[in-house]
Amino acid sequence: MPAKASDPIARIAELRVLLHRANRAYYVDAAPFMSDSEFDALLAELVEIEAKHPLLADPNSPTQRVGGEVATGFEQVKHRVPMMSVDNTYSLADLRAWWERCERALGRPFAAVADPKVDGVAISLRYEHGQLTEAATRGDGTTGDRVTHNVRAIASVPLVLQPPAGTPMPPVLEVRGEIFMPVASFERVNEERRNAGEPEFMNARNSTAGTLKSLDPAVVRARGLSFLAHGVGHVEDITLGRHPVTTYHDFLLALRAFGVPVSGIAVRCNSAEQCLAEIERFANARVELPYAVDGMVVKVDAFADQRELGVTAKAPRWAVAFKYPAEKKPTVLTRIDWQVGKGGTLTPRASMEPVIIAGSKVQHASLHNIDEIHRKDIRIGDTVIVEKAGEIIPQVVEVDLSKRHPHSKPVQPPTECPSCGEAVTKDGPKLYCTNAACLAQFSERLKWFVSRGQMDIDGLGEKIVDALIRAGLVKSFADVFTLDAAKVAALTSESITKSGTLVLRKIGEKTAHSINASAAEAKGRGLARLLDALGIAHLGTASAKAFARVYPDLDAMLAASVWDFQQIPDIGEITASSIHAELHSHAMQRAIHELRAAGVSMVSSTYSATREVPADSPFAGKTVVLTGELEQMDRRAAMEKLESLGAKVSGSVSKKTDLVVAGPGAGSKLAKAQELGVTVWDEAQFMAAIKDL
Repeated sequence: MPAKASDPIARIAELRVLLHRANRAYYVDAAPFMSDSEFDALLAELVEIEAKHPLLADPNSPTQRVGGEVATGFEQVKHRVPMMSVDNTYSLADLRAWWERCERALGRPFAAVADPKVDGVAISLRYEHGQLTEAATRGDGTTGDRVTHNVRAIASVPLVLQPPAGTPMPPVLEVRGEIFMPVASFERVNEERRNAGEPEFMNARNSTAGTLKSLDPAVVRARGLSFLAHGVGHVEDITLGRHPVTTYHDFLLALRAFGVPVSGIAVRCNSAEQCLAEIERFANARVELPYAVDGMVVKVDAFADQRELGVTAKAPRWAVAFKYPAEKKPTVLTRIDWQVGKGGTLTPRASMEPVIIAGSKVQHASLHNIDEIHRKDIRIGDTVIVEKAGEIIPQVVEVDLSKRHPHSKPVQPPTECPSCGEAVTKDGPKLYCTNAACLAQFSERLKWFVSRGQMDIDGLGEKIVDALIRAGLVKSFADVFTLDAAKVAALTSESITKSGTLVLRKIGEKTAHSINASAAEAKGRGLARLLDALGIAHLGTASAKAFARVYPDLDAMLAASVWDFQQIPDIGEITASSIHAELHSHAMQRAIHELRAAGVSMVSSTYSATREVPADSPFAGKTVVLTGELEQMDRRAAMEKLESLGAKVSGSVSKKTDLVVAGPGAGSKLAKAQELGVTVWDEAQFMAAIKDL
């Protein structure tokens, strides 16, 4: 239950914890559990309480930061000009008040530009003498992740600026903007995933964030991300023709002239009345755009006026974002089901009377966890208010208490797993099934085991996996390697037609034989992929690769101690103990025995101590950095090839770097290598060197 308003210390602590959780879920995990408007309302409440109690101020409070922890796995970059957030408002009256405050502060009328607020991922692009040298995410506003290799794969991002005749190239131009997945791309990707039997993405913004975290630019290119510019970073000597650019409106014109995409529908407003009218007009027009827009950002136009107005600790005073309220509809919550994930997590799913929101039927929504249910006091039979977060994810916002039945009862957490009937335990806000043999858990674990990034068995999508389990043909991981093609071909699997109709279709001989052929190939994926596929808690893709570099095979890993595991980089005592315990559990030992009997390789192809490195390998013992795009080999394959030839592949250039392989579009890493005198090869030299190795 929320802390009482009369206890400001407890309420501040509660709000800070909740908002930190929400920040991480949104920016790092890409799994938001509250709407933007709910977050903003809670943040406003915290701002108000802290203002009344200044002695309770804390520099780590969510009110003192922009939001978004820097994700691991990418090289970090410090922004030369902070990427600040923009204060939000949901009220036209508040927007008018903002305009009047700016006018009073300046002591004169001013103009502002209203630009669509694209619902995507904030990015900073740095161009030096017209060349794209760096792309970085917002991160915490001061430091972000360098994602240049992925951004280069986005077709709408110009790699080279092309100013018009008579306009000199600026020495430095940092463009701030938004990377997003257009509606058509989002629908296409989800259709492809449906056809492959893979789970669909829930919304375009989160799938964009996840795509940018991919280490393979080919994934970015395939998913059709796009980019629109909307802001200014570090800029040196930018002109349009021979005229200095002194306003934001002119800056957008200059960007378009240089070949940088902008919305093209920004409007310069000379008064508050004109601005408010434009926002009201755009409310209906935005639904026709090919990408998601959740508001309009209004910025004071003249850069001199922006400098005069200044900034607060977290946001500029010269800008405000008006966010259109999400469409909300009441409906009745009829049932709560608990779904079991591959790690045993029980997630509550609400079933409701169907209601049309933002043009589509909504009947189900995640309730996230039991603590969220209790925090919102959601009960079966309640009339609940539902909206689509980001106009895509159905979400239960609140309960209409005036319509609550007098005999309704709070939701109680299940004490038994709905799938296997075994005991359920609670850890923090989450509930877990404790039975490792739970059929629902096994179904989710098997879908992970055969998926593209793990054992990569073509044809085994979610629906076919469900069919195999229902028929009793697969009861363990090992069974997928010994399937009877005739029995598989005779099974029926659910499929969705283009019209949205659910039909049952035979799997057929062609698909069955394809599954068996892919499974046979998957036996040789090696130790790293196998470890990742087994779904061991705290052992992800990066950790699996680290173990595979240290141990020649699974037997050697099983013979190691917890202390041995702790010697691996980034593996602490708790993680080492957890991995060691699960590897030696009865269930995992049985799975390993069955996989070995099925002929699955448990040998590491990347073991660094004893793997045979060609005597004439030019990479043995060398530290190599890959930068730019490789056109003849994807980055992952290049990294694996280099490691097999005795190289250590690094993500950054330093004095210890022996070689940089620079593909087209190489930027800051190439420049640093040249500055340090590091040997640089192009892709042709690299391919020639590995040709016969």
